[in-house]
Amino acid sequence: MLTNVSVRIRTALAVTFLAALAVLALGTGTAEANQPYPWQLGLQPSASPVKEYIGWFHNILLVIITLITVFVLALLLYTIVRFRAASNPSPSRATHNTLLEIVWTGVPVLLLVLIAIPSIDLIRVSDKPPSADFTLKVTGHQWYWKYQYPDHGDFEFDSYMIQDADLKPGQMRMLEVDNRVVVPVGASIRVVIAGSDVIHSWFVPALGLQKYAMPGRLNETWFKADKAGVFYGQCNQICGINHAYMPIAVEAVDKATFERWAAEAKKRFADGGQAPLSVAEVLALDAPRVALNVSK
Repeated sequence: MLTNVSVRIRTALAVTFLAALAVLALGTGTAEANQPYPWQLGLQPSASPVKEYIGWFHNILLVIITLITVFVLALLLYTIVRFRAASNPSPSRATHNTLLEIVWTGVPVLLLVLIAIPSIDLIRVSDKPPSADFTLKVTGHQWYWKYQYPDHGDFEFDSYMIQDADLKPGQMRMLEVDNRVVVPVGASIRVVIAGSDVIHSWFVPALGLQKYAMPGRLNETWFKADKAGVFYGQCNQICGINHAYMPIAVEAVDKATFERWAAEAKKRFADGGQAPLSVAEVLALDAPRVALNVSK
């Protein structure tokens, strides 16, 4: 027959377990969004193979740590009740148990080894780019980004945050920029990153990107957008007074649209250093379609 204390303990354990499952379910939601949204829980949906791997690893770790927490809590509650003074007036004087000590040392070591295997593999996958389709050079400045396309005519442009007074309907405050990075869907893009003044960080969560832009040093990463969309990020390295005002916007489009955009951007830069048109503006032009023999 269960005592009142036992009932309370089992009820507490059940509630804790259900709460952990609820957190797990909420934290791994798949709501489609390429940027943060109100009351967001969990990571942004994946838009690249590396981010897919990161999301999987995150979910596995969440399950492991939830099970460990529930187990330790249950063990603690059991110890409090089972060995309290009222039910155990003559406590044991034993101080060692060889088997138990081997188990509580070996199991954590085994868990750490199992966690280390995918962790090291994730570092390998994210740091070692495959054969790249083209290179994008990123330079961090105080406080804006400069982008260069060396494989498409070596044109470059600056990207600044759009101020609140200039925002258009639907644009994200403190995330939208005047000139987005445009890339083709499905292309493996090698990203070379540097800093011109202080340390910055090129961070785009949905693409699984985070790399430091350091003065006097070139860092390298890569990404491949699996779907079309606009993916936002920010400098997450404290780089000065306007650190919070240098966002990143990467727009992934189909290959034909990217080629039209790159051709127009190269022409505008050669004509007078003008910033490239947006993808929407390029799609409104007829000249790039004719020049590249792309049907409407």
